[in-house]
Amino acid sequence: MFVRNVWSAAELRFCCKPMLLKKPNNIGYAQFQLRQPFHNSRRGARRPTIEPNPLEIPQIESGPLNASSLVKPLLFTVGVTGVSLAGCVIWEYENVRSHAKAFLKRPNSWLNSHQRRNPQKSEPGPIRQWWDSLRTNEKVFYPILAANLLVFGAWRVRALQTFMIRYFCSNPSGSAVCLPMVLSTFSHYSGFHLAANMYVLYSFMPAGIAALGKEQFVAMYMSAGVISSFASVLYKVMVNQPGLSLGASGAIMAVLSYVCVQYPDTKLSIIFLPMYTFAAGTAIKVIMSVDLAGVVLGWKFFDHAAHLGGAFFGMAWCYWGGLHVWGNRDKFLQYYHNFRKDSR
Repeated sequence: MFVRNVWSAAELRFCCKPMLLKKPNNIGYAQFQLRQPFHNSRRGARRPTIEPNPLEIPQIESGPLNASSLVKPLLFTVGVTGVSLAGCVIWEYENVRSHAKAFLKRPNSWLNSHQRRNPQKSEPGPIRQWWDSLRTNEKVFYPILAANLLVFGAWRVRALQTFMIRYFCSNPSGSAVCLPMVLSTFSHYSGFHLAANMYVLYSFMPAGIAALGKEQFVAMYMSAGVISSFASVLYKVMVNQPGLSLGASGAIMAVLSYVCVQYPDTKLSIIFLPMYTFAAGTAIKVIMSVDLAGVVLGWKFFDHAAHLGGAFFGMAWCYWGGLHVWGNRDKFLQYYHNFRKDSR
């Protein structure tokens, strides 16, 4: 379930090999059809071998992997993480300020009289009403889902195959290394891959947002996406194993590990086997052990290095406690509200 590269999208570790034949649901092979002319379809006629048109085959960039190629991805990872954290602080500060302004205006008679002078307000449209009816976790989930669906649709456009492989697959040996580290987090080639990741994210997002708030959750998700991609790039360079990676599993592993560490006694179950339950703390240990074995033994089922990078980041965020600057927003607002009551 917690996959970054499922079989139909494959990890594409063999993508750097020559693409010879068509293989269903695998973008690592050329997708073309050999068509024979009508006059050669007679029995006994010799059918000439038709070479595939190289212009129709997605070109996958390949190059040497060395330690010096990690400098730019590392700086990019630090930059994206810093921007995410800074954006979280600003976002939370603005929300606190808007709540404080609302508290200040509530007891004022001027506001009440102003509202009496303007009793008629335009009714919100159906989209606005639907959006206001959503829970906080759904308001965060649906934009992420929309971005993933948009990219998933782009994979179905044949003319965009080369563009998608270059910018929406993390490739440490490609010409574009940094930007795909973020874009690949929203990229899924297989429908099952997309559905599985979004189901896990939707299942664990309410607990994560309840503990962190939507601002810190978004910052953690974006940071985990680029950090897990860097972990994958680092592993491939260390073992000199080029290949492509895509999927949101690295970021989702951060959410999963955070929730499991924050609420270790929570009972979980597998969707197809609901009768068997296990503690969340035990589940994350088993999952990380499997990924660690995959890294050590060189398994190629999933991008185990990306999974581990996201999981360790989620655990670090949990133990660190997130951003303390505005992390206690609800307590601050409650304290401010009580202070105003006592000062009257």
